[in-house]
Amino acid sequence: MKQPAILLAIVTGLAFGQSPSPARKHIRVAAAADLRYAMEELIAQFRGAHPEIAVNASYGSSGNFYSQLSNRAPVDIFFSADVEYPRKLAAQGLTIPGSEFSYAVGRIVVWVPRASPIDVEHLGIAALRHASVAHIAIANPRHAPYGKAAEAALRSLGVYAACQPKLVFGENISQTLQFVQSGAAEIGIVALSLAVSPAVASQGKYWELPQTAYPKMEQGGAIMKWTRDAASAQALRDFILGKQGRALLKRFGFFPPGE
Repeated sequence: MKQPAILLAIVTGLAFGQSPSPARKHIRVAAAADLRYAMEELIAQFRGAHPEIAVNASYGSSGNFYSQLSNRAPVDIFFSADVEYPRKLAAQGLTIPGSEFSYAVGRIVVWVPRASPIDVEHLGIAALRHASVAHIAIANPRHAPYGKAAEAALRSLGVYAACQPKLVFGENISQTLQFVQSGAAEIGIVALSLAVSPAVASQGKYWELPQTAYPKMEQGGAIMKWTRDAASAQALRDFILGKQGRALLKRFGFFPPGE
């Protein structure tokens, strides 16, 4: 069977400010799009501790990654925005037994560009009904966990019927943010981790949706059975689950599991 392509951005994972040293090992990461900025910093810090391991990271929809990994896409370790996807892969016998893990709990926000006339911080969910709003961006709920959470929140807060005709769907949560950044949508529901990232924080303003309005977004991962270097994948997993990794994830708006 032809391997499905992962048509996404590649991150070299070299530590900031360091000269690259020849890596003797490398691992391939498939990560949920909400991790884009946090994972770049995690990889940089990991390479500082493990300069012999190069990390190639691709970002996209967890549901799409699940479909690709079900067909044995060339990935060593998977970081999903929904812990159920790696659990399903494990149930299919596609992961190293016992390698599944939970690493964070995600949150969602209503986000607009800094120059928007919408006072989202004070309007809250009512911002979606502002007169200037013709398009509301959310991730596609069919395969993106953040899209499922957004739809659940709209229903829970009683605004889904009013918003539904205006919804536009991003392939993943990163593309959803890009829709609002580019003006293709006036407002969107995106990951808190993207909204607070240094690359985005100065560009917009947001209101965090009540965590009671949508199911808990426990995020998890697993090491794939066909990994070429299980020890290196394990090292990355342990680093991200360790004190340094958890502190960085918390800085990007993720709750530690169980908190």
